[in-house]
Amino acid sequence: MENAQRHRPAEGPDNPDARPGESGTALELLVHGVGGTTPETMLDDPRTVRITGDGIAAVFRRADDADAERRPAGRREGPVPEAYVWCNLTSGNGTRALWLLLLPFMVVNIAHWMRPTARGRRRTVRLYGLLVRLAGLSLTVLLVAAACEVALDLAAWQCAGTHACAERHSWLGFLSPEVSDGGWWSPPGRRLALAAVVPTALTGLLWLLSLRTWSAYESQQPMTQDREPEEDGGPTALGRPGFWYGRRLVARLRAAHTAAGLLTVAAAVGSAAARYDREPGGPGVLGVLGVLLEAALAAGAGAVVWVVCRRGRSERRVDSGLDRRLVRWLPLAALVLLALTVVYAGWERPGWRSAGRLPGDATFGALALAQGLLVIVLAGVAHILHRTDPDRRAAMRGLAGPAVAMLACALGGVMSGGVSQRVSDWLDGTGTSMPGPPVLLTWQASVIPLLLVLLLVLCGWLARRAWRIAREERAAVEREYAGETGDPGRTRRIASVRAMAALTDRGPRILAVTSTATLLLGAGALVGALATDRTPGEAARGSYAVVHGAAETAEALGSWLIGLGFILFVTWGRRAYKDASARRTIGILWDVGTFWPRAAHPFAPPCYAERAVPDLTWRIATWTRTTGGRLVISGHSQGSVLAAAAAWQLPPSARRRVALLTYGSPLERLYGRWFPAHFGPDALAFLHREVDCWRNLYRRTDPIGGPMRLPGDRGPDVDRPALRDPLAYGRTEAHPLPAPILGHSDYQADPAFVEERRRLLARLRAAEVPAPRPTGERGGPAA
Repeated sequence: MENAQRHRPAEGPDNPDARPGESGTALELLVHGVGGTTPETMLDDPRTVRITGDGIAAVFRRADDADAERRPAGRREGPVPEAYVWCNLTSGNGTRALWLLLLPFMVVNIAHWMRPTARGRRRTVRLYGLLVRLAGLSLTVLLVAAACEVALDLAAWQCAGTHACAERHSWLGFLSPEVSDGGWWSPPGRRLALAAVVPTALTGLLWLLSLRTWSAYESQQPMTQDREPEEDGGPTALGRPGFWYGRRLVARLRAAHTAAGLLTVAAAVGSAAARYDREPGGPGVLGVLGVLLEAALAAGAGAVVWVVCRRGRSERRVDSGLDRRLVRWLPLAALVLLALTVVYAGWERPGWRSAGRLPGDATFGALALAQGLLVIVLAGVAHILHRTDPDRRAAMRGLAGPAVAMLACALGGVMSGGVSQRVSDWLDGTGTSMPGPPVLLTWQASVIPLLLVLLLVLCGWLARRAWRIAREERAAVEREYAGETGDPGRTRRIASVRAMAALTDRGPRILAVTSTATLLLGAGALVGALATDRTPGEAARGSYAVVHGAAETAEALGSWLIGLGFILFVTWGRRAYKDASARRTIGILWDVGTFWPRAAHPFAPPCYAERAVPDLTWRIATWTRTTGGRLVISGHSQGSVLAAAAAWQLPPSARRRVALLTYGSPLERLYGRWFPAHFGPDALAFLHREVDCWRNLYRRTDPIGGPMRLPGDRGPDVDRPALRDPLAYGRTEAHPLPAPILGHSDYQADPAFVEERRRLLARLRAAEVPAPRPTGERGGPAA
């Protein structure tokens, strides 16, 4: 392991003393998948050296191959293996599990990239991106509003203003007008001003986390490419020069979302004081100040929305500019307004007492209504885009993006309602001294048991579907292993694994049912809260006993389920960053989500591909240029997605000098179906035409990888027929012990892997290799 961490210069492409093009060495650049691995495992050698890179992402070789470019190619069989290890981009210490708390932000960011393919609909595409960005902004406001609900309303306003509650929680005693005998902090406005530290600190933490990751990820410069004006990556935006460089947009969105969070805190602090000042006989001067502050907050909110709506991503060029004045002054202006509001709320108001709830019902109701309308309009826009260029393989007929945006909003609402309810129950032990959280949050928590019942029904449907598929697969197994199937148990195991792998293709139906039910239940919760202005249990009081009992049970059970789920979520997330096996199990969704740049939400977890794709592009382009050698990009699982993205980013001259070998690849099965605008059939067909040659391996037992399904008669050019898994049904001379069912792992153990790699290298050998260019030329390889 010590050798793996030692950086030793190689007498190869990174050494200026080496003579390029001397040996015609062939290189296999290995890119691992979800969960990562070690360079020793990838290269099958305990002695490895780092060729280039740092402790986060680097390229490794076997120690014996460090100077392979200097030695004659005839001394070795096969290509020189080289491993790109990027697992530290998505894993690290346990504190990074806190990113899981930002799951709603990540999910809404995924929805941005799920738009359908569209031609000649530039304005409609922009409208789609705008709607998703507005949904992301509403999630930021919802998160900060939930923090305000907990700190300002439940703790400072309700509990500290109630004698019984303040006595039970001595740490709130100095805020209570009765327990502290009218101390300086006891007036309601000052209690709210002090409690505002919590949501303000949360907003500052999000800003700081986004700023740090922005400096580490979005600031990675892509290659300077000499392109013709029409060279923009073909039918996918993944090949555009500025796709993996979202520095300017993320900075703008970070400023807008930070300002939105601060303005939300200011509105929560000042609303109660302004409402009191507007009462008959209230302070005249303070009433005028309250109106002015509310007008200023409304103007600030308008400025935030304008910034979010004004600009999307710039992909056709590398946009190195920064809106420095906007990025600096917008959050600062919001912070100044918050400070003025704190001073205004803390002003002495004789006779002011806290009673009831803060005016939060209207805020959460307006957010829920706005999010529902945004999702509905987004669905209409997605439907229009899908009709312009229908793709039969697209998930949910192009409506996957709106469905995922709905789930993001539901996650935000459920987390807000659950945490508020749990804090309320903790503060109010008797359940009688405090009004509790806003009614809408209680209704939202109460729908969780219904959703769980629906999910159980869907799981039952999936189990029945898997049983039927397994029964059909038994006949297929017997045909594939003709003359060997003498063990019914072995046949059932193989068929069951294939059936479970096939359930991946049922994902769109599950998402469609879940998102539709979530939208309907959310609408029902909003209507119930507005119509009754009481919690579900109180609203059902006086009705049939079974109805009242069900309402109270759903209210209590939903609250506890959310609290338990929140704890399990953080626990599993921390385990995933420390345990490699757990990381592989639950890391699929996470790696898919963080593959995409932050285009809709700046507080989402950072995009590792904005580091990995430029790394691979630089390595491939510079190695092929300086050596004139043959290169095979060998990508497994998520590594195949990175390999394809890097191939799209290569200049056309370099793109046509490399071969692509993918195995266990989700390029079409997951990315092509869920992200049709970027990985659809036209995009994959373009990649097939542009790279010199491409082969793809998959198994029917693999739940992630699948064929590329290129349109027309080009499919067999890329897809090899499904590999046998297991390699042997029973004991044979070649496999005296039972062969394992490999599924998604260990594709290199199959003889087909070596065979396809050899064929790719042979085809590259037959191709005309341009003469290498001098290493001192600027601007990278010519297009």
